[in-house]
Amino acid sequence: MSLDRSLKIKGALTRHRNVLSRAERIEQLKDEEKWQEGDPVLGLPKVAHRKSHAGKKEKAALAKEAAPEAAAEATAEETPKAEEKTEKKADKKADKKK
Repeated sequence: MSLDRSLKIKGALTRHRNVLSRAERIEQLKDEEKWQEGDPVLGLPKVAHRKSHAGKKEKAALAKEAAPEAAAEATAEETPKAEEKTEKKADKKADKKK
């Protein structure tokens, strides 16, 4: 029997949940300063829990900044290698003609 693909990934079982437990809702309300110690735990207000994609914009911006520098370095490194390859090919063709 094959293993379900969702179980193969380590973090597959820790997905975004839309429903929070009471303790998680209280923590969220404390962060927003809408709940104080001693307030009733029943009838809590709704808490918006959105899946965040924090850091993706920063990573993309860093990648764009690094891309021109990396491309310049790569072309500088590849140029001598490309010339060596063309020289080797020319040598092989000359050897075949002899």
